Order: sequence, then structure tokens, then C-alpha cells
Amino acid sequence: MVILCGYDTIKDALVNHAEFFSDRPHNPLFSKSIKEHGIAFSNGENWKVMRRFTLSTLRHYGMGKKTIENRIVKEAECLSFSNFTSLNAALTNIIVGILLNERFEYEDPTILRLKALASEKIKLLGSPWVKLYNSFPSVMDRLPGPHRTICKNFKEFQSIIIATFTKSKKEFDMNDQSNLGKQESTQYYHNENLIVLVGDLFAAAVESMSSTMRWGLLLMTKYPEIQKKVQSEIDKVIGSAQPQMEHRKQMAYTDAVIHEIQRFGDVTSITIPHGTTIIPVLHSIHKDKKYFEKPEEFYPEHFLDSDGNFKKNEAFIPYSLGNIHN
Repeated sequence: MVILCGYDTIKDALVNHAEFFSDRPHNPLFSKSIKEHGIAFSNGENWKVMRRFTLSTLRHYGMGKKTIENRIVKEAECLSFSNFTSLNAALTNIIVGILLNERFEYEDPTILRLKALASEKIKLLGSPWVKLYNSFPSVMDRLPGPHRTICKNFKEFQSIIIATFTKSKKEFDMNDQSNLGKQESTQYYHNENLIVLVGDLFAAAVESMSSTMRWGLLLMTKYPEIQKKVQSEIDKVIGSAQPQMEHRKQMAYTDAVIHEIQRFGDVTSITIPHGTTIIPVLHSIHKDKKYFEKPEEFYPEHFLDSDGNFKKNEAFIPYSLGNIHN
């Protein structure tokens, strides 16, 4: 195993030499559960096809467009108070709406269970039991333990999708996806692959957004002076109107704060044998004084220029770089 630290090293590996670092490590436990379908744990042509399909479909249904604003506003209007249960339900509904064109009430058992399954999946990924299984799969297959929950949860998630969202598949028209797949084999567009893909997107999106929201609430509470600046900019630019993506251009400080929340919170020449597991430590980038003036402080000015305008920082990569990031 090789661990990469620092922006320059990680960028050089994942971007400049992407062809050598694009494969995901073999994960015996997830291979048993999902058979390397979907996008999170797949490699090769399947990963390429599923990634193209995912990006095309998400854009078609609103990602990066004004149409997604209505989904977000609808969920915001349903938040009578901002506790974590309601926030998580709102975020889950947004993702479910994009992926499956469905919406649930916040206390609906289905949405609560979907969120619980997604959260448990993320937690189990880093657990000692999963690491043990991946090191000794033949032995762990014979032993009880939390590692068995992965397979059980996947089957439950799969059954929810099949039972609840079958109608989404019936309404899906491949010809409406800009003729996606005409130039490539359709062997990857089967039920099992697409079900795993939905699970990958659901778990990754809900957990990353939920984590960002939790860190945001915590940091705004801890830094009330920054919270006041954000509120002032919101009042000035948006006021009582419906928030829209175009407002972002006029809200440099708020944009900088959101980037700083993700940075602060954290969502050499050597011969490396083929098949070696490479772990890029993103924390080492977001805490690098070379790129962030005050890396150990919550400091929105990391994303503002001298005139107070929002500026991008090349070292801000909360979701990794290169071909391996989703």
C-alpha cells in the first residue's frame, strides 16, 4: 500500500498519470455483495459506461440546471425546523427525486430506511471488520460479525428499489437520453448494474451533502461573526425571493464560506508494483500552508481575493481528482 500526501503529489498521480491510477482497489466484501457492478467499486469498461450514463442522465434531469432549483426549494419549504432528521430527509428527497423521480413525506418509513442504509454503508466501509474481511475473506465468510451487514443491507436496499421504483424503469425511455448507448454495447445496461449504480449515487450524494450541512451548522454556530456576514449577504442579494443558481455570482462571501466548510471539515519518484493500493490523503492538501493561509482555522478568505470576490483554489478537491473520482 502506498499513501500519497500533498496537493502536488496527489495531482501528479491522479491527473498527470491517470491511466496508471484509475482502477479501484479490489474489495472482496463488496465484490461479494455487488459483483463490481455500479460505479463506486467497478473498473474498466463497465465503469466508463456507467459514468457516462450517470452524468448524462443526471444532467438530463436537472443537475447543474435551473430545473433542480424547484426540487430544492420544495424541500426547503417543508422544513418547519432544522433538526438533523428533517435535514437528512430533505436531502434524501432531493436525491431520490433526481434519481427516481419520487418524493416521500419526511416520516415515511421508506425514506427513513433508505437514509439509514446509506449511512450504515458509509460507516461500515471504514470499519475494522470490513478491513479484516478484505484481508481474510475465506476465513471471515465462516465467522459472524458486522461484516455480514453489508450483504444484508444491499439486499434490503435492492428490494426497496425493486418494490418501490419499478415504475420509474417502465417510464424510462432510453431514446430520451440523447441516444446514449447507440455507439456502445448495451451489455452494461442490465437491472443489477443499474440498481447498484442507484445505490452508489444515493449513498455518496446523501452522505456528502449531509456531512456538509452538519459541518455548516456547527461552524456557523461557532463563528457567529461569519454567520452574520453570510446572513447579511443573503438578505441583500436574495431577500424574500426564491433562491436561484444565478444568485451565486453575486454572493462571493457565501460561496467562499461553503467552500471553506468543505475544506475545514474534510469530506517523488518511486517504483510502485502493478496492483498496489494507492491512498491519496486529501486532508494533507486541505491543511497545506502552501495553498491555504490559515489551514487550521475556519477562514472563508481562503476563497476570496483582495477585492472580496470569490476565487477558486486549485488545491480545493473535497472529492479527489482524476479518473477515480465520481
